[in-house]
Amino acid sequence: MTTTTRTNRTPSGDLTVHHDGVTIPLSRGGRGRPLVLCPGLNSTQDGLRELIELLRRDHEVVTFDLRGHGLTSAADRYSFEAFLGDLDAVMARVGRLGLDQAPVLVGYSLGADLAVHHAAAHPGSVAGLVLIDGANPVPEPFLTEDALPEFRAMWTELAARQRAEHGTPRQVLLTAEQILDLNVEIDEVRSGILSRYESIDRPITMIMSTSMAGGGDERAARFDRNWRAGVERLVRRRPHIATSWVDAGHGLVFTHAAQVARIVGRAAS
Repeated sequence: MTTTTRTNRTPSGDLTVHHDGVTIPLSRGGRGRPLVLCPGLNSTQDGLRELIELLRRDHEVVTFDLRGHGLTSAADRYSFEAFLGDLDAVMARVGRLGLDQAPVLVGYSLGADLAVHHAAAHPGSVAGLVLIDGANPVPEPFLTEDALPEFRAMWTELAARQRAEHGTPRQVLLTAEQILDLNVEIDEVRSGILSRYESIDRPITMIMSTSMAGGGDERAARFDRNWRAGVERLVRRRPHIATSWVDAGHGLVFTHAAQVARIVGRAAS
């Protein structure tokens, strides 16, 4: 099915993208080299406010929320392909903003995977990529059969907390089962992401957490080893990729926003 994409200015002066039945308000601010920031699953631009404000000191930053997140409307489907279509629509609009140069695309978690797929499919649309704790070609999937009950319980609790934020800029409208299904799909996407990197001829910087799974028990340690092994696998194939490790968990964009912003700034300079 073919869908149309259109944009208009909201009364506040921000841009809004209408795509595939979803309304995506864009936020734009700051001055300097342009960046587009794509949040990840279960994160919103409001939650990333500290990082965004730090980046806007030296960059013109455009950001948005994924469908069903924050200020973006709900959708009738949530899949990697659907999220990627939204990013493609946002980037098409950014391309018509009259920026002085192509933007650096910064993606966090799922947003990093979306950024890699967008850049591979649209050569020349970005000046470079900064990938924050995502788009990792891990050698083993995270959602193994033995881990499913633990993850289901974790995301059920998360979805309950998010329901309490309904109607706020931090709301996430996805259910626990939708989050689970998406993470299974992300595992599958990452199993083939190495080939996407081969299609990208722009500078790439990765900012990765040392304790992606949060540390603690042996299962978390196994996840963390798998995370590091994925990066090492990628750098063997693409040695020009710059990698920075942050001594933090997957929430590094919240807990270490200043450090992450400095690395992004260096990569985008």
